[in-house]
Amino acid sequence: MSFTRRQILGGLAGLVVVGVGAGGASRYWLGKMADAEAGHDYELIAAPLDVELVAGHKTRAWAFGPSAPGTELRVRQGEWLRVRFINHLPVATTIHWHGIRLPLEMDGVPYVSQLPVLPGEYFDYKFRVPDAGSYWYHPHVNSSEELGRGLVGPLIIEEREPTGFKYEQTLSLKSWHVDEQGEFVAFSIPREAARGGTAGRLSTINGVAQAVIDLPAGQITRVRLLNLDNTLTYRINIPGVEAQIYALDGNPITPRPLGKEYWLGPGMRICLAIKAPPAGEELSLRNGPVRLGTLRSVANNDAPTPWPPALPPNPVAEPDLANAEKLNFNFEWVGSVSVNVDNGKPPSLWQINGKAWDITDKTCADRPIATLKKGQSYIFELKNMTQYQHPIHLHGMSFKVIASNRHKVIPYFTDTYLLGKNERAQVALVADNPGVWMFHCHVIDHMETGLMAAIEVA
Repeated sequence: MSFTRRQILGGLAGLVVVGVGAGGASRYWLGKMADAEAGHDYELIAAPLDVELVAGHKTRAWAFGPSAPGTELRVRQGEWLRVRFINHLPVATTIHWHGIRLPLEMDGVPYVSQLPVLPGEYFDYKFRVPDAGSYWYHPHVNSSEELGRGLVGPLIIEEREPTGFKYEQTLSLKSWHVDEQGEFVAFSIPREAARGGTAGRLSTINGVAQAVIDLPAGQITRVRLLNLDNTLTYRINIPGVEAQIYALDGNPITPRPLGKEYWLGPGMRICLAIKAPPAGEELSLRNGPVRLGTLRSVANNDAPTPWPPALPPNPVAEPDLANAEKLNFNFEWVGSVSVNVDNGKPPSLWQINGKAWDITDKTCADRPIATLKKGQSYIFELKNMTQYQHPIHLHGMSFKVIASNRHKVIPYFTDTYLLGKNERAQVALVADNPGVWMFHCHVIDHMETGLMAAIEVA
């Protein structure tokens, strides 16, 4: 196991048994704490929750709070996020804070950064958030099922100073593995895991199929789109709209038009500024040719506001490209779909540099695929040697996308890059966060069948 003695003791100190008590399971979301001496700002409960995804039918989901996707958490850039997480599920779980640069012991990866939070236990997450932007949270335990059942939620880090946006919407995109009666079907099928991943059958915005989102007519609204899906890459397009991209995966860019479409892989986020048309008109928010929902303009009497200036950059260290060390990472298909039913292990379908991750082996992180020197700059050569897309995600650090052999790159910082079929891309980073960090594809099927590795910074 990858724990030091300090981490184990810290993890044990954070895990405390809590009684559910009569009616306790109904207190899903306790919200912002009024008691300044409580030691935490939020209490967040994971528990079973019936939701209506298919009209007239109940789906037995798992949720962070009273909805699935879960309650939106907000904190201001540079401040502490202190969350008491209480597990009222029948299974062990954790919370990983996707995209946040934080200390290792808060990263939520079982047997690497913390012990699993068992049913009836709680764990206190406490860390300072260095970067503004759109992020999200989810378990890193039995991910295909736990994310599939609804354990995902948005985390919004507000800028220190006003940005010029008066209106805002957060849209969490997720497809569900349910049938026509709202019952769950298989979250992972080996044959599909060996391809693009096992896709859900019902797409939703904020947990609602064909949702209608109101925008103030004639005004500019900040619209945060978060892909919280297990599998799907959304080809986001909004025909007939004035829209500018302001940030990718939490990190600001020089504003530019949305254009024809934007490919938003699992785990990725995009921040748009959308100018709503006159009252009564509607815009179609689409995934390629498929309509996901409707943006509806509603009457508004406020004076129109101008397009806001570019968002302030996050304090991410700029890599020294001239002196960076280069490392190659090959993402490959193993070519076998057989399941070893004798030992209960998942099929081994994918690998990085010839090595497949085994999610049932608690010692995998003891054998990192690369060890980086703290403070050194690196260029990762990402080579997709398969016919499927892979949204490549790195925990604990942000990297800068600098080149691709498939399309022109305007360099930008991110934590998740959608690596296209047979694409070769270069990303650069400063190894400035010590620890053992997960490096994986965020198509959950791919991650759980081999496409994950550990990278150590020491």
